Amino acid sequence: MSDYAVRIKNLSKSFDGYEVLRDINLDVRKGEVVSILGSSGSGKSTMLRCVNWLEQPDRGEIRIGGQRIGVNEDGTPMKARDLQRMRGQTGMVFQSFNLWPHFTVLQNVMEVPVHVKGVPKARARAQALELLEKVGMQDKAHQYPHTLSGGQKQRVAIARVLAIEPEVILFDEPTSALDPERVGEVLNVMRDLSREGYTMMVVTHEMDFARAVSDQVVFLEKGRIIEHCPPEKFFTHPDTERVRQFLELEPA
Repeated sequence: MSDYAVRIKNLSKSFDGYEVLRDINLDVRKGEVVSILGSSGSGKSTMLRCVNWLEQPDRGEIRIGGQRIGVNEDGTPMKARDLQRMRGQTGMVFQSFNLWPHFTVLQNVMEVPVHVKGVPKARARAQALELLEKVGMQDKAHQYPHTLSGGQKQRVAIARVLAIEPEVILFDEPTSALDPERVGEVLNVMRDLSREGYTMMVVTHEMDFARAVSDQVVFLEKGRIIEHCPPEKFFTHPDTERVRQFLELEPA
C-alpha cells in the first residue's frame, strides 16, 4: 500500500504549441495539504485537471494511491470504466460550484453514490445528511441551488465530493467566485477537513490559508515548479526572487 495519495512524475502539457506545464514532479503523502500558488496563467489549474485526467498530459505519469491514472502499466489507454473508477478517487471542487440545478441540495450529494457507486438510497441519504451537517448546510437540504449564496453552494459542492470518499480532494480556486464575506465560511470548512486528515491539493490565492494549513507549498512560474518547501520557509525566506516579488518581501 502506497504512503502517497498522489505522485506526479515528469508531467508536461501543451496547448496549441504552447507548453503550459513542463516536467512537473510532485509527491503528496496521505493526509497532507499542498497549496499550489502562482500568478494567473502559470499552469496551476491545468496541473490539477491533469491529476484527475480532465486534461490529458502529453508526457509523464500520475499515480493515485499507487495506481496510474489514464494509462495502464503497459502504456495502453485506460478503458472508460476504469478511468471513471480512478476519477472517483479524485474529488474536485471547482470555482463555479458545478451543482446540478434541477436537483435539491440533498439530491446533489446523493447522486454519485447512488447512481455511480451503487450505494442503496437509504444509506446514501443518511450519509448525505451527515455530510451536509459537517459543512453546515443541513438546514438547506431540500432547497435548490439557485436559492443559495455562493458560499453555500461551495459548501454543498464540498459535501458532494466527500460523499464519493476520494483519495484526494482537488480544490481549484474554491473561493475566487465568492463575495468577500463568504470566503471565510468555505475556508473554515477546508480547515476542518485538513484537521480531520483529508488529503488536499489546493490552487488558491488565499495566502493566510496556505500558510496556516499547508504541509507543502508549491509555486509555479511559466509551467515549472520554481519553489517547493514547507509554508514557513516559503513565506519568510523563499529561495527565488520571483517568489519574493510575488509575496512582496524585501530581498534576502
